[in-house]
Amino acid sequence: MQLGDQFHLGIVTAGFEATMDRLTSVFGCEWGPEVGGPSTVELPSGQAVLDLRCAFSTSVPRLELVRSIPGTLWEPTPGGIHHVGFWSEDVAADTADLARDGYVLEASRNGPDGRPFFTFQRSATGFRIELVSTAARAGLEQCWASPAQRGDRP
Repeated sequence: MQLGDQFHLGIVTAGFEATMDRLTSVFGCEWGPEVGGPSTVELPSGQAVLDLRCAFSTSVPRLELVRSIPGTLWEPTPGGIHHVGFWSEDVAADTADLARDGYVLEASRNGPDGRPFFTFQRSATGFRIELVSTAARAGLEQCWASPAQRGDRP
């Protein structure tokens, strides 16, 4: 994992539309479509199906707005930034590297091939990293592509 692999800042919010509107008003952010839905994730307490939903800004720096899920790690964070997202060629290896540096695994999800698709890990100081498999890159890039690039019709 390298700093150049960083691709988004995640913001978890209980007021999804209001936060989106505010970031648009203050910074001129434009947004891709809201994506997601019920997802099976591994948590320290066991497997859970959570309704993970988000939208990405279409401009950089890339922001990800995530709908809050009370009682989980997906709750708003004091200071606003919930996590820093990085692409990973090998999520399992990068997760192990972070664990050796003291990061605690908070959540993970495997892809269709059974290999880790994403993980969330937190340092002792609260800094949270999301590792996302580069196998997801083409699909996620559609989340911040312009309507014309996505092939949307008027």
